[in-house]
Amino acid sequence: MQRRFIAKFTAGALSAVLFLLLVYQLPPVKSSLGWRVDFTLTYLRGILYPADRMPTPRPSPTLDRQAVLIPTATQQPATAPAPTPTPLPPAVKLDPPGFEQQTLNNCGPAALAGYLRYFGWEGDQTAVAEVVKEKTEDRNVNVEELAYFVRTHAGWLHMEYRVGMGLEQIKRFLAAGIPVVIEETFLMDAGFWPNDDLWAGHYLLITGYNDTTGVVTTQDTYYGPNRPVTYADLDRNWKAFNRVLLLVYPPEQAETVRAILGPDWDPDANRRRALLAAEAETRADPQDAFAWFNVGTNLVYFDRSEEAAQAYDTARSLGLPQRMLRYQFGPFLAYFHSGRTDDLLALTRYALQRTPNAEEALLWHGWALYRQGDIAGAEADFRKALDANATYQDAKYALQFLGNP
Repeated sequence: MQRRFIAKFTAGALSAVLFLLLVYQLPPVKSSLGWRVDFTLTYLRGILYPADRMPTPRPSPTLDRQAVLIPTATQQPATAPAPTPTPLPPAVKLDPPGFEQQTLNNCGPAALAGYLRYFGWEGDQTAVAEVVKEKTEDRNVNVEELAYFVRTHAGWLHMEYRVGMGLEQIKRFLAAGIPVVIEETFLMDAGFWPNDDLWAGHYLLITGYNDTTGVVTTQDTYYGPNRPVTYADLDRNWKAFNRVLLLVYPPEQAETVRAILGPDWDPDANRRRALLAAEAETRADPQDAFAWFNVGTNLVYFDRSEEAAQAYDTARSLGLPQRMLRYQFGPFLAYFHSGRTDDLLALTRYALQRTPNAEEALLWHGWALYRQGDIAGAEADFRKALDANATYQDAKYALQFLGNP
């Protein structure tokens, strides 16, 4: 009798769980409850893997500051003096597109959708998200993915992005009638795990500025439309993402964009200038972890992996936010290509404790295992990365490399 009761109870419980799982898959239910489920699972994981400082680097040679400051490979060619720029108006206010509040983990698609609507595109964040992220749980959409969407689904518009930009360039684009998007950071209102530092990445559409009040006008998909941000706050939050600037514009404004960018129109020249600017910031404040991180990221662009790894070492030693490796992956490349497999493994493990479905961290954790001879573990990670993002070409290549596509 007792066995029969236990069997019936177990069968009933399993049926109830199965029913609830099926109901949860219904779009209205998942949309309403998804963030609560996500929060609960994330909080429990935070208890299992307590938030701590990013692993400190293993001992390595001291970074040759002079080699970073004036490297032969990144010397700027001599050029004629730039023409005197046209004076800017003291204020510009562009008509913002219809505002759309972002859904869970969707600031990138939402900001890009608003940007595209400014130029007549008809669509919303869902249309963007369906292309650049298959799953709501995908917490990061990188700049290249947003650029891919524009080039493949709004091909009548041009898309460029540059790093090491500043307020002056933002103003000049706005004065030319071109809004801009930046990737920046902000502090969340509530934590997702014990001892959460609240730091997170965010995309921000900028549609105006005012020199009298010292603010830019932003269409913030998290906080709301027409939100003012001071010039100082803008730069501080922007620095953490190498001051990357996204530009979408119609073909007839191509020459205007090129003129405003000047030497920065050339991506290599842009990176050379950004590298020297970031290095100058480390001299002005040697305790600036984000400046050191930017030095590393710009060195990665030039395949100078050992120097990049040392710059990242300094940034890590100074202290970086808990979610930094959710959004930026230069350290993975630098440590892999400089042969520092133990550091790569430690960093990817840390990143996956915070964001277990991050396809980039899964990929590079797999490559670290491959370097250690764990081929089965590497393949499992590559497949997890592809499960997290079925369009992830780097994971497809990794599986082909192993001969198991």
